[in-house]
Amino acid sequence: MREAEPVERAVGMEYYVSDAAGVGGRLRAEPEDFRVTEIEAFEPEPVDADPGAYPHVLLRATLTGWDTNDFASALSNALESSRERISWAGTKDKHAVTTQLFSVADADPETVADVTFSDADIDVLGRTGRPIFFGDLAGNAFEVTVRDPERPELVDAITDDLRAFAGAAGANEGDDTPADDPVTVGVPNYFGQQRFGSHRPITHEVGLEVVRENWEDAVLAYVGRPSEREPEETQAARARVEEVAAGSRDWQAALDALPGYLNYERAMLHELVDRDADEPEDFRAALETMPSNLQQLVVNAAQSYVFNRVLSERLARGLPFDRPVAGDVVCFTDSDAPPEVTVPDTDRRQRVDADRVDTVTRHCERGRAFVTAPLVGTETEFGDDEPGEIEREILSDVGIEPADFDLPGEFHSTGTRRAVLVRTDLTVGRDPLSFSFALPKGSYATVLLREYLKADPADLG
Repeated sequence: MREAEPVERAVGMEYYVSDAAGVGGRLRAEPEDFRVTEIEAFEPEPVDADPGAYPHVLLRATLTGWDTNDFASALSNALESSRERISWAGTKDKHAVTTQLFSVADADPETVADVTFSDADIDVLGRTGRPIFFGDLAGNAFEVTVRDPERPELVDAITDDLRAFAGAAGANEGDDTPADDPVTVGVPNYFGQQRFGSHRPITHEVGLEVVRENWEDAVLAYVGRPSEREPEETQAARARVEEVAAGSRDWQAALDALPGYLNYERAMLHELVDRDADEPEDFRAALETMPSNLQQLVVNAAQSYVFNRVLSERLARGLPFDRPVAGDVVCFTDSDAPPEVTVPDTDRRQRVDADRVDTVTRHCERGRAFVTAPLVGTETEFGDDEPGEIEREILSDVGIEPADFDLPGEFHSTGTRRAVLVRTDLTVGRDPLSFSFALPKGSYATVLLREYLKADPADLG
Protein backbone atom coordinates (compact mmCIF):
# COMPACT_ATOMS: atom_id res chain seq x y z
CA MET A 1 0.00 0.00 0.00
CA ARG A 2 1.51 3.32 -1.13
CA GLU A 3 0.88 6.84 0.12
CA ALA A 4 -1.16 8.98 -2.28
CA GLU A 5 -0.34 12.36 -3.81
CA PRO A 6 -0.62 15.32 -1.39
CA VAL A 7 -3.60 16.84 -3.24
CA GLU A 8 -5.39 13.49 -2.97
CA ARG A 9 -4.66 13.17 0.72
CA ALA A 10 -6.26 16.61 1.17
CA VAL A 11 -9.60 15.12 0.06
CA GLY A 12 -9.31 11.95 2.11
CA MET A 13 -7.73 9.60 -0.48
CA GLU A 14 -4.66 8.74 1.53
CA TYR A 15 -3.43 5.57 -0.19
CA TYR A 16 -3.04 3.53 -3.34
CA VAL A 17 -3.78 -0.14 -2.77
CA SER A 18 -1.37 -1.28 -5.51
CA ASP A 19 2.24 -1.33 -4.39
CA ALA A 20 3.82 -1.12 -7.86
CA ALA A 21 5.01 2.20 -9.25
CA GLY A 22 2.72 3.78 -11.82
CA VAL A 23 2.90 3.58 -15.59
CA GLY A 24 2.82 7.38 -15.84
CA GLY A 25 1.40 9.09 -18.89
CA ARG A 26 -1.49 11.44 -19.53
CA LEU A 27 -5.24 11.13 -19.79
CA ARG A 28 -7.41 13.30 -22.04
CA ALA A 29 -4.66 14.50 -24.37
CA GLU A 30 -7.66 14.71 -26.70
CA PRO A 31 -11.34 14.44 -25.70
CA GLU A 32 -11.56 11.27 -27.83
CA ASP A 33 -9.09 9.59 -25.46
CA PHE A 34 -11.76 9.49 -22.74
CA ARG A 35 -15.14 8.14 -23.84
CA VAL A 36 -18.03 7.75 -21.42
CA THR A 37 -21.39 6.21 -22.28
CA GLU A 38 -24.20 6.07 -19.74
CA ILE A 39 -25.68 2.63 -19.07
CA GLU A 40 -29.29 3.70 -19.17
CA ALA A 41 -32.06 2.60 -16.83
CA PHE A 42 -34.82 4.99 -17.86
CA GLU A 43 -37.55 4.09 -20.37
CA PRO A 44 -39.47 6.94 -22.07
CA GLU A 45 -42.91 6.98 -23.63
CA PRO A 46 -43.18 7.70 -27.39
CA VAL A 47 -42.66 11.26 -28.62
CA ASP A 48 -46.35 11.55 -29.48
CA ALA A 49 -47.49 10.61 -25.94
CA ASP A 50 -49.89 13.01 -24.17
CA PRO A 51 -47.82 16.06 -23.15
CA GLY A 52 -50.20 16.68 -20.26
CA ALA A 53 -49.33 13.33 -18.68
CA TYR A 54 -45.74 13.27 -19.98
CA PRO A 55 -44.53 16.88 -20.02
CA HIS A 56 -40.78 16.15 -20.10
CA VAL A 57 -38.86 15.53 -23.33
CA LEU A 58 -36.06 12.98 -22.93
CA LEU A 59 -32.98 13.32 -25.12
CA ARG A 60 -29.64 11.59 -25.52
CA ALA A 61 -26.69 13.90 -26.25
CA THR A 62 -23.22 12.94 -27.37
CA LEU A 63 -20.94 15.81 -26.36
CA THR A 64 -17.30 16.45 -27.23
CA GLY A 65 -15.53 18.87 -24.88
CA TRP A 66 -18.70 20.04 -23.11
CA ASP A 67 -19.13 20.54 -19.38
CA THR A 68 -22.55 19.17 -18.36
CA ASN A 69 -23.64 22.39 -16.66
CA ASP A 70 -22.48 24.48 -19.62
CA PHE A 71 -24.43 22.30 -22.04
CA ALA A 72 -27.55 22.61 -19.90
CA SER A 73 -27.19 26.40 -19.91
CA ALA A 74 -26.62 26.49 -23.67
CA LEU A 75 -29.62 24.24 -24.27
CA SER A 76 -31.88 26.37 -22.06
CA ASN A 77 -30.76 29.50 -23.93
CA ALA A 78 -31.41 27.87 -27.31
CA LEU A 79 -34.89 26.83 -26.17
CA GLU A 80 -35.52 30.21 -24.47
CA SER A 81 -36.35 28.22 -21.36
CA SER A 82 -35.34 28.35 -17.71
CA ARG A 83 -32.24 26.35 -16.92
CA GLU A 84 -34.10 24.84 -13.98
CA ARG A 85 -36.31 22.98 -16.49
CA ILE A 86 -33.35 20.89 -17.64
CA SER A 87 -32.24 17.82 -15.69
CA TRP A 88 -29.73 15.05 -16.22
CA ALA A 89 -28.76 11.73 -14.70
CA GLY A 90 -25.05 12.29 -14.10
CA THR A 91 -22.46 15.06 -14.38
CA LYS A 92 -19.65 14.28 -16.82
CA ASP A 93 -16.19 15.68 -17.40
CA LYS A 94 -15.54 18.37 -19.99
CA HIS A 95 -12.41 16.89 -21.55
CA ALA A 96 -14.12 13.79 -22.90
CA VAL A 97 -16.63 12.42 -25.37
CA THR A 98 -19.74 11.72 -23.33
CA THR A 99 -23.08 10.14 -24.21
CA GLN A 100 -25.72 11.00 -21.62
CA LEU A 101 -29.41 11.61 -20.97
CA PHE A 102 -31.15 14.94 -20.37
CA SER A 103 -34.80 15.89 -19.88
CA VAL A 104 -36.46 19.22 -20.65
CA ALA A 105 -39.74 20.22 -19.02
CA ASP A 106 -42.59 21.63 -21.10
CA ALA A 107 -40.66 21.52 -24.36
CA ASP A 108 -41.68 20.70 -27.91
CA PRO A 109 -39.81 17.59 -29.15
CA GLU A 110 -39.34 18.98 -32.64
CA THR A 111 -37.89 22.21 -31.29
CA VAL A 112 -35.47 20.24 -29.13
CA ALA A 113 -34.47 18.05 -32.07
CA ASP A 114 -33.75 21.16 -34.17
CA VAL A 115 -31.23 22.57 -31.68
CA THR A 116 -27.70 22.42 -33.08
CA PHE A 117 -24.39 23.05 -31.37
CA SER A 118 -20.83 22.47 -32.42
CA ASP A 119 -19.54 19.15 -31.05
CA ALA A 120 -22.96 18.04 -29.81
CA ASP A 121 -25.31 15.47 -31.33
CA ILE A 122 -28.86 15.46 -29.92
CA ASP A 123 -31.31 12.58 -30.31
CA VAL A 124 -34.85 12.97 -28.91
CA LEU A 125 -35.94 9.66 -27.36
CA GLY A 126 -39.48 10.35 -26.18
CA ARG A 127 -41.51 11.79 -23.30
CA THR A 128 -41.54 11.12 -19.57
CA GLY A 129 -43.86 11.89 -16.68
CA ARG A 130 -41.13 13.35 -14.52
CA PRO A 131 -37.68 14.86 -15.01
CA ILE A 132 -34.66 12.61 -15.09
CA PHE A 133 -32.74 12.70 -11.80
CA PHE A 134 -29.28 11.85 -10.51
CA GLY A 135 -29.38 8.10 -10.10
CA ASP A 136 -31.59 7.46 -13.14
CA LEU A 137 -28.75 5.56 -14.77
CA ALA A 138 -27.26 2.23 -13.82
CA GLY A 139 -23.67 3.17 -14.49
CA ASN A 140 -21.17 4.25 -17.12
CA ALA A 141 -19.03 2.42 -19.66
CA PHE A 142 -15.54 3.81 -20.27
CA GLU A 143 -12.97 3.57 -23.04
CA VAL A 144 -9.79 5.35 -21.97
CA THR A 145 -6.46 5.78 -23.75
CA VAL A 146 -3.26 6.68 -21.88
CA ARG A 147 -0.80 8.77 -23.88
CA ASP A 148 2.97 8.67 -23.41
CA PRO A 149 3.17 6.06 -20.64
CA GLU A 150 6.65 5.91 -19.13
CA ARG A 151 6.50 2.38 -17.67
CA PRO A 152 3.78 0.45 -19.52
CA GLU A 153 5.41 -2.84 -18.52
CA LEU A 154 4.09 -2.31 -14.95
CA VAL A 155 0.46 -2.77 -16.00
CA ASP A 156 0.44 -6.47 -15.17
CA ALA A 157 1.89 -6.00 -11.68
CA ILE A 158 -0.73 -3.35 -10.88
CA THR A 159 -3.49 -5.54 -12.26
CA ASP A 160 -2.35 -8.41 -10.04
CA ASP A 161 -2.57 -6.15 -6.98
CA LEU A 162 -6.06 -4.99 -7.92
CA ARG A 163 -7.24 -8.54 -8.60
CA ALA A 164 -6.10 -9.48 -5.12
CA PHE A 165 -7.90 -6.48 -3.63
CA ALA A 166 -11.10 -7.57 -5.41
CA GLY A 167 -11.05 -10.67 -3.24
CA ALA A 168 -12.58 -13.95 -4.34
CA ALA A 169 -14.12 -12.40 -7.47
CA GLY A 170 -10.71 -11.32 -8.74
CA ALA A 171 -8.93 -14.51 -7.76
CA ASN A 172 -11.41 -16.67 -9.66
CA GLU A 173 -10.00 -15.49 -12.97
CA GLY A 174 -6.86 -17.59 -12.55
CA ASP A 175 -3.26 -16.73 -13.38
CA ASP A 176 -3.44 -18.05 -16.93
CA THR A 177 -6.06 -15.56 -18.16
CA PRO A 178 -5.13 -14.47 -21.72
CA ALA A 179 -3.64 -10.98 -21.81
CA ASP A 180 -6.48 -9.43 -23.83
CA ASP A 181 -9.34 -11.04 -21.86
CA PRO A 182 -11.16 -9.08 -19.15
CA VAL A 183 -10.09 -9.66 -15.55
CA THR A 184 -11.96 -8.69 -12.39
CA VAL A 185 -10.20 -5.97 -10.40
CA GLY A 186 -11.23 -3.95 -7.37
CA VAL A 187 -10.37 -0.59 -5.83
CA PRO A 188 -11.63 1.41 -2.84
CA ASN A 189 -14.79 3.19 -3.93
CA TYR A 190 -13.30 6.61 -3.22
CA PHE A 191 -14.90 9.76 -4.52
CA GLY A 192 -12.48 11.00 -7.15
CA GLN A 193 -10.65 14.29 -7.23
CA GLN A 194 -13.24 15.78 -9.62
CA ARG A 195 -15.78 15.67 -6.79
CA PHE A 196 -13.75 18.29 -4.96
CA GLY A 197 -12.05 20.16 -7.82
CA SER A 198 -9.13 18.73 -9.75
CA HIS A 199 -7.13 21.96 -9.76
CA ARG A 200 -8.65 23.64 -6.70
CA PRO A 201 -10.01 21.04 -4.28
CA ILE A 202 -12.30 23.36 -2.36
CA THR A 203 -15.86 22.05 -2.80
CA HIS A 204 -15.82 19.94 0.36
CA GLU A 205 -14.46 22.86 2.39
CA VAL A 206 -17.37 24.99 1.20
CA GLY A 207 -19.72 22.15 2.12
CA LEU A 208 -18.26 21.70 5.59
CA GLU A 209 -18.77 25.42 6.29
CA VAL A 210 -22.38 25.10 5.08
CA VAL A 211 -22.96 22.12 7.37
CA ARG A 212 -21.62 24.21 10.26
CA GLU A 213 -23.91 27.05 9.06
CA ASN A 214 -20.91 29.34 8.74
CA TRP A 215 -22.45 31.02 5.68
CA GLU A 216 -19.87 33.79 5.29
CA ASP A 217 -16.97 31.35 5.58
CA ALA A 218 -18.66 29.15 2.97
CA VAL A 219 -18.91 32.04 0.49
CA LEU A 220 -15.32 33.10 1.11
CA ALA A 221 -14.12 29.52 0.71
CA TYR A 222 -15.78 29.40 -2.70
CA VAL A 223 -14.87 32.87 -3.93
CA GLY A 224 -11.55 33.34 -2.12
CA ARG A 225 -8.85 30.85 -1.14
CA PRO A 226 -6.56 31.08 -4.16
CA SER A 227 -4.81 27.93 -5.33
CA GLU A 228 -1.33 27.81 -6.82
CA ARG A 229 -2.79 25.48 -9.49
CA GLU A 230 -4.93 28.32 -10.87
CA PRO A 231 -3.86 31.04 -13.35
CA GLU A 232 -2.09 33.97 -11.70
CA GLU A 233 -4.96 36.31 -12.63
CA THR A 234 -7.43 34.10 -10.79
CA GLN A 235 -5.16 33.76 -7.76
CA ALA A 236 -4.80 37.56 -7.54
CA ALA A 237 -8.58 38.04 -7.83
CA ARG A 238 -9.32 35.57 -5.05
CA ALA A 239 -6.65 37.15 -2.86
CA ARG A 240 -8.33 40.53 -3.40
CA VAL A 241 -11.66 39.06 -2.24
CA GLU A 242 -10.05 37.85 0.97
CA GLU A 243 -8.44 41.26 1.50
CA VAL A 244 -11.82 42.99 1.13
CA ALA A 245 -13.51 40.50 3.46
CA ALA A 246 -10.90 41.08 6.15
CA GLY A 247 -10.91 44.87 5.76
CA SER A 248 -13.22 47.31 4.02
CA ARG A 249 -16.08 44.86 3.26
CA ASP A 250 -16.42 46.72 -0.07
CA TRP A 251 -18.00 43.88 -2.03
CA GLN A 252 -18.14 45.98 -5.21
CA ALA A 253 -14.36 46.27 -5.12
CA ALA A 254 -14.11 42.50 -4.72
CA LEU A 255 -16.52 42.01 -7.63
CA ASP A 256 -14.53 44.39 -9.82
CA ALA A 257 -11.43 42.26 -9.23
CA LEU A 258 -13.01 39.02 -10.48
CA PRO A 259 -12.50 38.04 -14.14
CA GLY A 260 -15.65 37.48 -16.17
CA TYR A 261 -15.17 33.72 -16.51
CA LEU A 262 -15.73 33.15 -12.77
CA ASN A 263 -19.49 33.16 -13.30
CA TYR A 264 -20.70 31.62 -10.04
CA GLU A 265 -18.28 33.64 -7.94
CA ARG A 266 -19.43 36.86 -9.61
CA ALA A 267 -23.08 35.98 -9.04
CA MET A 268 -22.38 35.52 -5.32
CA LEU A 269 -20.61 38.86 -5.07
CA HIS A 270 -23.39 40.60 -7.02
CA GLU A 271 -25.79 39.35 -4.34
CA LEU A 272 -23.51 40.65 -1.58
CA VAL A 273 -23.32 44.05 -3.30
CA ASP A 274 -27.10 44.24 -3.72
CA ARG A 275 -27.64 43.39 -0.06
CA ASP A 276 -24.74 45.47 1.30
CA ALA A 277 -24.06 42.17 3.01
CA ASP A 278 -23.00 41.83 6.60
CA GLU A 279 -25.48 39.34 8.11
CA PRO A 280 -25.43 35.52 7.90
CA GLU A 281 -28.63 35.41 5.85
CA ASP A 282 -27.00 37.66 3.23
CA PHE A 283 -24.20 35.17 2.70
CA ARG A 284 -26.62 32.27 2.61
CA ALA A 285 -28.56 34.12 -0.11
CA ALA A 286 -25.30 34.57 -2.02
CA LEU A 287 -24.68 30.82 -1.93
CA GLU A 288 -28.22 30.24 -3.13
CA THR A 289 -27.43 32.09 -6.37
CA MET A 290 -25.75 28.84 -7.45
CA PRO A 291 -27.91 26.41 -9.45
CA SER A 292 -29.76 24.02 -7.13
CA ASN A 293 -27.65 21.04 -8.20
CA LEU A 294 -24.47 22.89 -7.22
CA GLN A 295 -25.95 23.81 -3.84
CA GLN A 296 -26.50 20.10 -3.27
CA LEU A 297 -23.04 19.34 -4.62
CA VAL A 298 -21.15 21.30 -1.97
CA VAL A 299 -22.90 19.38 0.82
CA ASN A 300 -22.41 16.13 -1.09
CA ALA A 301 -18.69 16.96 -1.32
CA ALA A 302 -18.51 17.33 2.47
CA GLN A 303 -20.16 13.91 2.82
CA SER A 304 -17.75 12.51 0.22
CA TYR A 305 -14.72 13.83 2.09
CA VAL A 306 -15.84 12.12 5.30
CA PHE A 307 -16.52 8.91 3.36
CA ASN A 308 -13.03 8.99 1.82
CA ARG A 309 -11.51 9.48 5.26
CA VAL A 310 -13.43 6.45 6.56
CA LEU A 311 -12.13 4.30 3.68
CA SER A 312 -8.55 5.44 4.23
CA GLU A 313 -8.76 4.58 7.92
CA ARG A 314 -10.18 1.17 7.05
CA LEU A 315 -7.19 0.61 4.78
CA ALA A 316 -4.76 1.82 7.44
CA ARG A 317 -6.21 -0.66 9.95
CA GLY A 318 -6.06 -3.52 7.47
CA LEU A 319 -9.79 -4.20 7.47
CA PRO A 320 -11.08 -6.01 4.36
CA PHE A 321 -13.12 -4.28 1.68
CA ASP A 322 -14.36 -7.37 -0.18
CA ARG A 323 -16.01 -8.98 2.86
CA PRO A 324 -17.47 -7.83 6.20
CA VAL A 325 -16.23 -7.90 9.74
CA ALA A 326 -18.51 -7.87 12.76
CA GLY A 327 -20.16 -4.47 13.05
CA ASP A 328 -20.28 -3.74 9.33
CA VAL A 329 -23.44 -2.73 7.49
CA VAL A 330 -23.86 -4.38 4.09
CA CYS A 331 -26.24 -3.73 1.24
CA PHE A 332 -27.39 -6.06 -1.52
CA THR A 333 -27.39 -6.05 -5.31
CA ASP A 334 -30.00 -4.10 -7.25
CA SER A 335 -31.77 -6.93 -9.06
CA ASP A 336 -33.32 -4.50 -11.57
CA ALA A 337 -29.99 -3.18 -12.87
CA PRO A 338 -28.98 -3.91 -16.49
CA PRO A 339 -26.63 -6.88 -16.95
CA GLU A 340 -23.72 -4.68 -18.04
CA VAL A 341 -23.03 -3.52 -14.50
CA THR A 342 -23.52 -4.64 -10.88
CA VAL A 343 -25.22 -1.92 -8.85
CA PRO A 344 -25.44 -1.88 -5.04
CA ASP A 345 -28.91 -1.15 -3.67
CA THR A 346 -28.18 0.89 -0.55
CA ASP A 347 -31.85 0.87 0.47
CA ARG A 348 -31.56 -2.89 1.18
CA ARG A 349 -29.21 -3.05 4.15
CA GLN A 350 -28.32 -5.47 6.91
CA ARG A 351 -26.13 -5.24 9.99
CA VAL A 352 -23.55 -7.98 10.34
CA ASP A 353 -22.98 -9.43 13.79
CA ALA A 354 -20.35 -12.02 14.65
CA ASP A 355 -22.75 -14.90 14.02
CA ARG A 356 -23.48 -13.82 10.44
CA VAL A 357 -20.01 -12.85 9.19
CA ASP A 358 -19.43 -16.15 7.36
CA THR A 359 -22.88 -16.19 5.74
CA VAL A 360 -22.63 -12.59 4.52
CA THR A 361 -19.06 -13.17 3.35
CA ARG A 362 -20.35 -15.81 0.93
CA HIS A 363 -22.86 -13.31 -0.44
CA CYS A 364 -20.04 -10.78 -0.93
CA GLU A 365 -17.84 -13.35 -2.68
CA ARG A 366 -20.64 -14.03 -5.16
CA GLY A 367 -21.19 -10.34 -5.84
CA ARG A 368 -24.57 -10.30 -4.08
CA ALA A 369 -23.65 -8.06 -1.15
CA PHE A 370 -21.33 -5.12 -0.48
CA VAL A 371 -19.75 -3.69 2.65
CA THR A 372 -20.82 -0.04 3.09
CA ALA A 373 -19.78 3.15 4.87
CA PRO A 374 -21.94 6.21 5.54
CA LEU A 375 -22.53 9.32 3.51
CA VAL A 376 -23.46 11.18 6.64
CA GLY A 377 -26.81 12.95 6.93
CA THR A 378 -29.62 13.47 9.40
CA GLU A 379 -30.73 9.82 9.25
CA THR A 380 -27.29 8.23 9.48
CA GLU A 381 -26.96 5.15 11.66
CA PHE A 382 -23.40 4.15 12.39
CA GLY A 383 -22.00 0.64 12.21
CA ASP A 384 -21.08 -1.32 15.31
CA ASP A 385 -17.76 -2.48 16.76
CA GLU A 386 -14.62 -1.38 14.88
CA PRO A 387 -16.37 -0.14 11.69
CA GLY A 388 -18.67 2.07 13.77
CA GLU A 389 -15.72 3.25 15.82
CA ILE A 390 -13.95 4.40 12.65
CA GLU A 391 -17.05 6.25 11.43
CA ARG A 392 -17.55 8.09 14.72
CA GLU A 393 -13.86 8.97 15.10
CA ILE A 394 -13.61 10.48 11.62
CA LEU A 395 -16.78 12.53 12.09
CA SER A 396 -15.55 13.76 15.47
CA ASP A 397 -12.21 14.73 13.93
CA VAL A 398 -13.96 16.72 11.19
CA GLY A 399 -16.12 18.40 13.83
CA ILE A 400 -19.62 17.67 12.57
CA GLU A 401 -22.44 15.29 13.45
CA PRO A 402 -25.51 13.91 11.65
CA ALA A 403 -27.89 16.50 13.07
CA ASP A 404 -25.83 19.27 11.43
CA PHE A 405 -27.21 18.21 8.03
CA ASP A 406 -30.68 19.47 9.02
CA LEU A 407 -30.20 22.50 6.78
CA PRO A 408 -32.46 24.84 4.81
CA GLY A 409 -33.46 24.29 1.21
CA GLU A 410 -31.19 22.39 -1.15
CA PHE A 411 -28.46 22.08 1.49
CA HIS A 412 -30.47 19.58 3.58
CA SER A 413 -29.41 15.93 3.40
CA THR A 414 -30.72 12.80 5.08
CA GLY A 415 -27.62 10.84 4.00
CA THR A 416 -27.28 7.25 2.82
CA ARG A 417 -24.61 4.56 2.65
CA ARG A 418 -22.21 3.62 -0.14
CA ALA A 419 -20.26 0.49 -1.02
CA VAL A 420 -16.63 0.66 0.07
CA LEU A 421 -15.38 -1.52 -2.81
CA VAL A 422 -16.02 -1.23 -6.53
CA ARG A 423 -15.24 -4.18 -8.81
CA THR A 424 -15.18 -4.21 -12.58
CA ASP A 425 -14.20 -6.48 -15.45
CA LEU A 426 -11.23 -4.71 -17.01
CA THR A 427 -9.81 -5.14 -20.51
CA VAL A 428 -6.34 -3.70 -21.16
CA GLY A 429 -5.14 -2.77 -24.63
CA ARG A 430 -1.40 -2.52 -25.21
CA ASP A 431 -0.74 -0.38 -28.29
CA PRO A 432 -1.80 2.23 -27.43
CA LEU A 433 -2.23 1.56 -23.73
CA SER A 434 -5.98 1.61 -23.09
CA PHE A 435 -8.55 0.47 -20.56
CA SER A 436 -12.17 -0.59 -21.11
CA PHE A 437 -14.51 -1.15 -18.16
CA ALA A 438 -17.92 -0.30 -16.70
CA LEU A 439 -18.69 1.12 -13.27
CA PRO A 440 -21.94 1.51 -11.30
CA LYS A 441 -23.42 4.97 -10.96
CA GLY A 442 -21.51 7.22 -8.62
CA SER A 443 -18.17 5.44 -9.00
CA TYR A 444 -15.23 7.23 -10.61
CA ALA A 445 -13.13 6.00 -13.52
CA THR A 446 -10.19 8.07 -12.28
CA VAL A 447 -10.20 6.15 -8.98
CA LEU A 448 -9.35 3.02 -10.94
CA LEU A 449 -7.01 4.78 -13.37
CA ARG A 450 -5.05 6.54 -10.59
CA GLU A 451 -3.87 3.12 -9.44
CA TYR A 452 -2.30 2.57 -12.87
CA LEU A 453 -0.85 6.02 -13.56
CA LYS A 454 0.06 7.10 -10.01
CA ALA A 455 0.28 10.61 -11.35
CA ASP A 456 -0.64 14.09 -10.20
CA PRO A 457 -4.46 14.35 -10.31
CA ALA A 458 -4.09 17.22 -12.76
CA ASP A 459 -2.83 14.65 -15.28
CA LEU A 460 -5.92 12.50 -14.65
CA GLY A 461 -8.27 15.36 -15.53
